[in-house]
Amino acid sequence: MDPAPKRRRIQRSASPTYKLDDEDDSYEPYVPVAQRRLARLEKLAAFGANSEKENARKQLEEISEREDAEKEEERERERARKERTLLMEAQDVHSRKAAEDAKKTDVEKVEEADAEILAAIASRRKLASDLELAKGIQYAESLKTSWRPPKYILDRSDEQHRKLREKYHIIVDGEDIPPPIEHFVDMKIPDPMLRFLKSNKIVTPTPIQLQGIPTAFSGRDMIGIAFTGSGKTLAFCLPLIMLALEEETKLSFVRGEGPVGVILCPSRELATQTYENMLTWTAAIAKEGKYPRLNTLLCIGGISMGEQSHVLNKGLHVVVATPGRLIDMLEKKRFTFNNCKYLCMDEADRMIDLGFEDDVRNIMSFFKRQRQTLLFSATMPRKIQDFAQQSLIKPILVNVGRAGAANLDVLQVVEYVKQEAKMVYLLECLQKTAPPVIIFSENKNEVDDIQEYLLLKGIEAVAIHGSKTQEERQYAIKSFKSGAKDVMVASGVASKGLDFNDIQHVIIFSMPKEIEDYVHQIGRTGRSGKTGIATTFVNMNTPEQTLLDLKYLLMEAGQKVPMFLQSIDDPRAAQGGSLKGCPVCGGLGHGISNCPKLEDAQRRQMASHRAADDGGGY
Repeated sequence: MDPAPKRRRIQRSASPTYKLDDEDDSYEPYVPVAQRRLARLEKLAAFGANSEKENARKQLEEISEREDAEKEEERERERARKERTLLMEAQDVHSRKAAEDAKKTDVEKVEEADAEILAAIASRRKLASDLELAKGIQYAESLKTSWRPPKYILDRSDEQHRKLREKYHIIVDGEDIPPPIEHFVDMKIPDPMLRFLKSNKIVTPTPIQLQGIPTAFSGRDMIGIAFTGSGKTLAFCLPLIMLALEEETKLSFVRGEGPVGVILCPSRELATQTYENMLTWTAAIAKEGKYPRLNTLLCIGGISMGEQSHVLNKGLHVVVATPGRLIDMLEKKRFTFNNCKYLCMDEADRMIDLGFEDDVRNIMSFFKRQRQTLLFSATMPRKIQDFAQQSLIKPILVNVGRAGAANLDVLQVVEYVKQEAKMVYLLECLQKTAPPVIIFSENKNEVDDIQEYLLLKGIEAVAIHGSKTQEERQYAIKSFKSGAKDVMVASGVASKGLDFNDIQHVIIFSMPKEIEDYVHQIGRTGRSGKTGIATTFVNMNTPEQTLLDLKYLLMEAGQKVPMFLQSIDDPRAAQGGSLKGCPVCGGLGHGISNCPKLEDAQRRQMASHRAADDGGGY
């Protein structure tokens, strides 16, 4: 057994020694501030005479007093800060604001409130696709086209262009505005189209066409505003037809290709009417065989797309659609917008309003390239114009008359009729003119009641409203247009853009709350330079604010204002405020804070939020 190993002694390092503070030779005792000041004073005194000593003492005393005062102020501020609460600060702010508000007049308070509402509306995102907004894509220049005005028109001076616009009461705004052109032939429109227009007694362009068609031909983004029945449809359809013809002539479209452009409409009826116009005009151009036939697709809810499979099986040039069905077709990839470069919105103020704005953004997200965007309407309030101009590329505003003004070719008659006497008086009004006649009511049940009453009295009448099936709506419009039925009873669905031949009389059975709707409804008569009559029933059920809007609209159009409307006073005038129109709906009788359109939009928004919340539960 091996011996145990020897332990080796480990040499430990010496323990450290610590010196306490009181044993430190370098320790210096604390010297009070006063003694240090005296020491500094004595030091200074050693180097100067008595006078210098006195000056030094005074300087030192001043410095000392100033330092003491600053420290005391800081202590007081700290004490006050600890004692003061957030509630006290809020009360102070509130009292200051109340004092400022007390100095303001009622008019200034209203103007401030209006400015806040406008600022909230202005915060809306611009009208573009989510992809463009996310990537920050911005286009600096408008689309380039091959169209050029004739040389003799280009050679005219700006003063000559201005005088021509003044002659037709055209207001324009924008950069590098294309010249107005007085004759269709100078717009370089194909001969077959010129002959077709002439055969339909369309010889010279209307004011919106005179400036709008050259603007659209130039590839410019545009906001077009003109009276109902002034030829806006031709102004935005013709440029798309020419663009599609040019693309088809370069290289024929085959299945799966196209469209070149899309026209969006807020209602099925308006989309159907625009589609029928496109078919008529494209057929007229292709009739002589000199130009190719263009394919147009109608894309609306309530109809089977299988019926138009023959169009989808060929190259597609133009799509006329309502937003819902168009989104459905794009999501199913029945066609794409990969080569689409023309987007037009008819009744655009409705299209980009709260009801359709999200759908429009969704549709824009399917575009893969820059597009030319055109917005047309008879009623486009200033706020919508501003919003649209932010969203378009170097847009040109073409305005014929005030946006939202009534058609001057319509004689407006306003009658006070008690609710229970309306049906009886309706029969008397129908005797004023020969058929066809349109009767408008805001209530769907009332529309059906009026139709039933007229049928019992032996009057051939049809009815149309949003709760009717698509077949019923199409039958009503077709039979009314053909003359088989004398009277159409309609809700607001038939008031936007629909063109009926030779309507001499429109009866508004129940006055709509929004003055814009009234302007569209009376615009079904007095179209294309013809005259017409609009009779409106009002009574105690009609809101006073709506009557005030109506009063100012009649005054603006130079119409007779009944005594019961004259007696309604404007509260803004009593406050000494300015009588500017509402920037949201264009009504002249109220401000933005009392706007029925804004209130309705807010109600719809809240209802949609509630529906979304309810849908999230179990």
